[in-house]
Amino acid sequence: MAFRRSARRMRWLGCYRLGPIWKALLVFVVIAFAGQLLGVIFNKSWMQPERPHSLYSFPSDNSQGDSLGSCQPHIHIMFLKTHKTASSTVLNLLYRFGEERGLKFALPVGYQFGYPLPFIAQRVKGYRGPHVAEFDIMGNHMRFNKPEVEKVMPADTFYFSILRDPLALAESSYAYYKNVAPAFRRAKGLGDFADNPYKYYDPRLRNNHYARNLMWFDFGLDHTSNFSLALVKRGVAAVRRNFKFILLSEYFDQSMVLLRHALCWPLDAVVSFSLNARQQVPSGRSGWVVKAAPAPLALTDKQKSKLREWNALDWHLYQAFNLTFWQEVERFGRSRMETEVGLLRTKREILTRICLRDGGRPIEASRIRDKTIRPFQSGLVKILGYELQSGLDNATWEACLRMIRPEIQYKDLLDLRQFPRAQQPPVAGGLPIWRESSKLRTEDHGGKRFVEKDWDGTIMFRNQSLDHQVDSKVRFR
Repeated sequence: MAFRRSARRMRWLGCYRLGPIWKALLVFVVIAFAGQLLGVIFNKSWMQPERPHSLYSFPSDNSQGDSLGSCQPHIHIMFLKTHKTASSTVLNLLYRFGEERGLKFALPVGYQFGYPLPFIAQRVKGYRGPHVAEFDIMGNHMRFNKPEVEKVMPADTFYFSILRDPLALAESSYAYYKNVAPAFRRAKGLGDFADNPYKYYDPRLRNNHYARNLMWFDFGLDHTSNFSLALVKRGVAAVRRNFKFILLSEYFDQSMVLLRHALCWPLDAVVSFSLNARQQVPSGRSGWVVKAAPAPLALTDKQKSKLREWNALDWHLYQAFNLTFWQEVERFGRSRMETEVGLLRTKREILTRICLRDGGRPIEASRIRDKTIRPFQSGLVKILGYELQSGLDNATWEACLRMIRPEIQYKDLLDLRQFPRAQQPPVAGGLPIWRESSKLRTEDHGGKRFVEKDWDGTIMFRNQSLDHQVDSKVRFR
């Protein structure tokens, strides 16, 4: 009996006298965990309010995957942004990485570096001569020209790019550039084009480069040459010589793991949401991306074979670096790769639950209430975006917003921060930036925007609310 009374006394002491202490400790642990997860409390940048916070860091001894040892993170990076290859998602993580660390971007005067003409250094905003001003990250669309890039970027720059199966790329390119490339515009559908591409294709017409060997073209190689194994060998050798790593969009997560090791970055820095995804059929109420292709993109097996033959230079380029990619995976270790990919996907799932509405499903631009983050629309299909969760605190909301901010709006934001309106730099060398003066006012899913043409006739989106974007605190709860 005495023992029972003593036990009851001890339980009373533990639950009531010590209870508040344990509760306080529990609250501290929970706050610390949340702080690490959201990169607010224990992130080194929390004492620097002028820099954005990172939305990462899990309280785990192995939160970054395998240790990267004593290597130093690469901060001088050149990414060749190829077309329709998931490159917008890659550019987003480069933008975030650089913004969070106060790095300097080599930005185009417009939205791309004079594309489709070969890149020249004078297209970089703020460029004043070879290595006069140091830039850390370059990643907007260009037609690659290594000698000119080297005038802008430091000698220790890490060069990388991304490839995609040319058949999937052809489908995406046709859907996106249907109204831009004359060869696509004249065809009734992609199958019709595949049956007889020479009927529609004229290499002399502007923007027809989108219709054949587009990746080969983006790498600065001659995409109109007659196919030969010798030509392929020279092209592949040039890409190997100029780039340290080539990602594959079909194996995006594995690519991110290899990339973060090559760059000596934490795994958290390569966690991302898929951006610039297209809706593949007219949507129902759900707005989900579905697998079936719309009629203009439907292909028979014979037509698929013809498209691969039509894009033979791209196909051999892809095959060569597909082989290299899996050799890298083998060197890295299959089991180790599976572990890190699993961790990356877990982190993405957690951030999806924190940041995104509707379980993270991409939705039509018209359903995104914040008009400043609606993706630019082009071609046959709708480009999808995301809606943020309601009720997020400011730091979390800002970090989530960076992960879903469309490429064009993100570039405008970085441009405005790097070059305030009162400090717009002159164009180096007096190079004229040719622009058509006309601006067209249009409606975009109920919201107004300006559309203007770049010097080469490419339509560009100009955000009306740019001046309010940097410090905007507009919230949709």
